[in-house]
Amino acid sequence: MTQPQTPFYLIDKALLRGNMEKIARLRQRSGARALLALKCFATWSAFDFMREFMDGTTSSSLFELRLGHEEFGKETHAYSVAWADHEIDEAVGYADKIIFNSLGQLDRFAGKAKGITTGLRLNPRFSTSGFDLADPARPFSRLGEWDTARLEAAMGRISGVMIHYNCENGDFELFDHQLSRIEAEFGDLLARLDWVSLGGGIHFTGDGYPLDRLADRLAAFSQKFGVQVYLEPGEASITGTTTLEVSVLDLIHNGKDVAIVDSSIEAHMLDLLIYRETAGLPQAGDHAYQIAGKTCLAGDIFGDARFDRPLRIGDRISIADAAGYTMVKKNWFNGVAMPAIAIREEDGTIRAVRSFSYDDYKGSLS
Repeated sequence: MTQPQTPFYLIDKALLRGNMEKIARLRQRSGARALLALKCFATWSAFDFMREFMDGTTSSSLFELRLGHEEFGKETHAYSVAWADHEIDEAVGYADKIIFNSLGQLDRFAGKAKGITTGLRLNPRFSTSGFDLADPARPFSRLGEWDTARLEAAMGRISGVMIHYNCENGDFELFDHQLSRIEAEFGDLLARLDWVSLGGGIHFTGDGYPLDRLADRLAAFSQKFGVQVYLEPGEASITGTTTLEVSVLDLIHNGKDVAIVDSSIEAHMLDLLIYRETAGLPQAGDHAYQIAGKTCLAGDIFGDARFDRPLRIGDRISIADAAGYTMVKKNWFNGVAMPAIAIREEDGTIRAVRSFSYDDYKGSLS
């Protein structure tokens, strides 16, 4: 099939396989189970490929839960910061496990959930996040229970806990140290459980990560407490696999050379704006350009890039790492065309799986 008109997200299955094979290796050596975190990546056209390598999905809302149940299958974990009365019956119908964020939610809905495995979120009061915005252990955090008395009050009604405290953590030594802290502080509780989810944010598919050491550490944790360990890889599942393909619409000079492209960070790579980060742009060559989006937002700038020749109108640029926390956050700001979604098969052919029209834009409003 002909490649879609830019902008479009391009998922490369050969690169995705590399991450999936690392996940499979970790599962086999450690005994841990791996659940795709849909809050990071929920492009379900890739689920058929990923299903072979992973144990299921974990969600943060009713809609994510339903998507995982319907399109991925296998094991389905349901978590939400707060379930609403009108959601809980439907959520229990889709889930294999439901994880409550607070003792209050457990008290309120335990009766509704008694037919499935039940857990609680445990907050160890530390994390690896470098951003206060994303830090689950920030002061007055609402994310999980940490007081041992409150956790003790849940025992007998839960069979496991979810502990999400890693954020883009590529440092195994730090992971090992913090897991030891959890063992020391909460070990008496953990030993009375059947399963423990250590959440996501462990960058174990990154280049050079000591995957076997992680696997052995997880296996030792599992054996020490007699629990089934779960991981919830989101970014680790899809890092380095997807680009945002854009085209140059205009070239201007305002003290530096600027290329305006048919995309937008606010609409199509929102995390760049939220965390003040720079896109993964080409950096080889002597010709420097600032790559800017086409919306009216003054700061709609992907970042600085370098090319081996001067850019021309119509040139295509590939922006790296455009899957995690990107495709799930895309929006219709300024009415800019939503990127299509395409997959590069392992034989190199590109298959368009979804495009978005004016009717999709109009239908998202009222």
